[in-house]
Amino acid sequence: MSPTYARDDCGSEELQSTTWRRRDAWAWYALRVQSKLGSLASATLCGKGYEVYVPLYRSRRRWSDRMKELDLPLFPGYMFCRFDAGNRLPILATPGVISVVGAGKTAIPVDKEELEAIKTILRSGLAAQPWPFLSVGSRVYIEHGPLAGMDGIITNTDKALRLVVSVSLLQRSIAVEIDRDWARPIAQGMSEPARPWV
Repeated sequence: MSPTYARDDCGSEELQSTTWRRRDAWAWYALRVQSKLGSLASATLCGKGYEVYVPLYRSRRRWSDRMKELDLPLFPGYMFCRFDAGNRLPILATPGVISVVGAGKTAIPVDKEELEAIKTILRSGLAAQPWPFLSVGSRVYIEHGPLAGMDGIITNTDKALRLVVSVSLLQRSIAVEIDRDWARPIAQGMSEPARPWV
């Protein structure tokens, strides 16, 4: 699998310097989008001046006569957008956008630390992939390597150690393979010692 990246550039430097300054105070929200119209929704929101973040990963797919590399969303059917929750009509009127993720009619912002962890993994150049949602497990702190300073849940499958990071609001996770020497276990409580993983 190739390195991952994200589509988050919306327009020129000039547009960004004039509009992002006041929008930096806005929270990030998850949008449910029609999978086939995700690119249209992203481009339209960028055209309206909103900051959009679509985490992607590269996947190799076998076709009948060849292998093809595709850029696929890490969270199919979702994208992230920074906007004022009090004025979401322009977002909801965008082709391809189904809804803002929340509780009933209340939009719930995405946890900043969770979103920043996703961005850190994608910037690292390590190959990330979608993973079943994990909310409990052995937590580790990454001391070395391109993910130094992060923490997450560790899983040991297929003889590979993976760091799993979740977006709780979406109940979705991503995993990235890490070196065993990069991480150290985090104690579950002050009375429990750190448990090594096998």
